[in-house]
Amino acid sequence: MSSAKKIDWLRIFSFRSIAFTLIGVLLAIVGLQGFMVPNNFLDGGVTGLSILISSYGNFHISLLLLVFNIPFLIVGYHKISRTFGVQTLIAMLLLSAGMYFINIPVFTNDKVLIAIFGGFFIGLGIGCVIRGGGVIDGFEVIAQYTEKKSAFTSGEIILALNTLMIIGAALRFGIETGMYSILVYFTAMKTADYVVDGFEEYTALHIISKESEQIKFEIVNNYNKAVTVYKGERGFLPGSYDINTDCDIIMTVVTRLEIHRIKIAVSEIDPNAFIFVNSIKEVKGGIVRRNNKTNV
Repeated sequence: MSSAKKIDWLRIFSFRSIAFTLIGVLLAIVGLQGFMVPNNFLDGGVTGLSILISSYGNFHISLLLLVFNIPFLIVGYHKISRTFGVQTLIAMLLLSAGMYFINIPVFTNDKVLIAIFGGFFIGLGIGCVIRGGGVIDGFEVIAQYTEKKSAFTSGEIILALNTLMIIGAALRFGIETGMYSILVYFTAMKTADYVVDGFEEYTALHIISKESEQIKFEIVNNYNKAVTVYKGERGFLPGSYDINTDCDIIMTVVTRLEIHRIKIAVSEIDPNAFIFVNSIKEVKGGIVRRNNKTNV
């Protein structure tokens, strides 16, 4: 049986998974009850849909959160992994129960503060639950599954779905609420990204230098980073186009906290080194993460 069809109970009930899930659910409840739900602000996804639908009738949002998430939960269980499905079910049940049994007073009536801090707490909650191995919003499940089947990223898929949600908010609650909901969504998205990726958002650092051997030694041995070397040619400058030499183009994948330190180290070796940086959407395989201490 493949790993996707096995349920990893040790992972589900590990301290890390339970802690992140509980903290994430509590933070999401604070954002929803303390800021968003009383003011009809949406953040998109199933939570936004639940807030929108609850405004049309006497439906408790806890029930809507559970009902609307069920189809996405089934998709996650069968198409992503059973472990993911069980972790997501636990997170969704906790969120639904918390919204029903926990009562948190409204913190403020200021619309800007509601949008910013409501999105902040929702984003923290979403990010913590993802770190725990599950999700609390079914749109995240669809995004993860669809991303494997299409050329669109999960962020692009979620953006398209939530755009429709915000249009619905504008039609139901007015243009102003719709615009504030955009701010909620943006804040939640950015906060969740920081929680999930933290300062480990990876970047490709490229270095071209005549001191390539010393720079490679520094990066590998003093910063514990793997490097890839491309064989290239340097030169071809205006006024001296015919002058060129072979060179090594050093590429290493670093976090944004490491970029500055490595650039300083490279400049100390070769002040004229040519350095350029590329953003990376995803990193998989190879030697990227190391639990070590590097010199600042």
